[in-house]
Amino acid sequence: MSSVSISAGGAALPRRRNGPGVLPGFGISMGFAVLYLSLLVLIPLAALPIKSAGLGWEGFWDTVTAPRVVASYKLTFGASLIAALVNLVFGTIVAWVLVRYRFPGKKVVDALVDLPFALPTAVAGIALTALYAKNGWLGEPLLRWFDLKVAFTPLGIVIALIFIGLPFVVRTVQPVLEDVEREIEEAAASLGADRWQTVRRVLLPALFPALLTGFALAFARAVGEYGSVVFIAGNMPMVSEITPLLIIAKLEEFDYAGAAAIATVMLLMSFALLLLINLLQGWQTRRNGRLA
Repeated sequence: MSSVSISAGGAALPRRRNGPGVLPGFGISMGFAVLYLSLLVLIPLAALPIKSAGLGWEGFWDTVTAPRVVASYKLTFGASLIAALVNLVFGTIVAWVLVRYRFPGKKVVDALVDLPFALPTAVAGIALTALYAKNGWLGEPLLRWFDLKVAFTPLGIVIALIFIGLPFVVRTVQPVLEDVEREIEEAAASLGADRWQTVRRVLLPALFPALLTGFALAFARAVGEYGSVVFIAGNMPMVSEITPLLIIAKLEEFDYAGAAAIATVMLLMSFALLLLINLLQGWQTRRNGRLA
């Protein structure tokens, strides 16, 4: 029997039911969620600081602040930052072209944007290395005409990180651009705004949360990348050695505590990035709700 409630005007309104939904109650659902999260995420991650605790605080600090390790931090986070900034600019342009223009092969270009998602990272690394090597299709002319060596240098790392991070910016900005109506731009133009003023005062405020989210996602993805970088990096200590590769080297030397210590530092930094992403997404949701 359906229950009804009587409003102030006398009309019968359906009363909101509190019966069971599709999923079990909160207690059972929450229990399963916590168990699943603990078995697959929390317990394995907790093993990192527990394993590194065997070094003691002094040993832990000496391990994570060694010159070789610090150099890998600088390269990893510096290259990731540069790659994310490049993707922020050119990924936004790609998203703009896909949303605002019609051209032959548009669906093909749109599908190619997702290629780094589907392509194994090792395959991407081998392909980029072959392309930018001294005798590669792009590496040879760059070296001959501009004396610019790409493969086995930090520049090669940046290019690999740009490749794997581009889809994050495009796919984050693209749906927001689709929601921005062209009538708003036309109204700004009719009020005397030039193109730069329209971009700065109309488009950027609407895109700003999505741009920050896409940048943070691309940056976080680049920090943890290994497969596409290991082939093109050259892996020279203090020059082109990224932190994930250094962790693998520690494991190969059976220095499990040292590898866990470095991984713990990366875990803390990655968690901070993910927290920032969640805050940005929450800000974007609240902002869109206010505008609506």
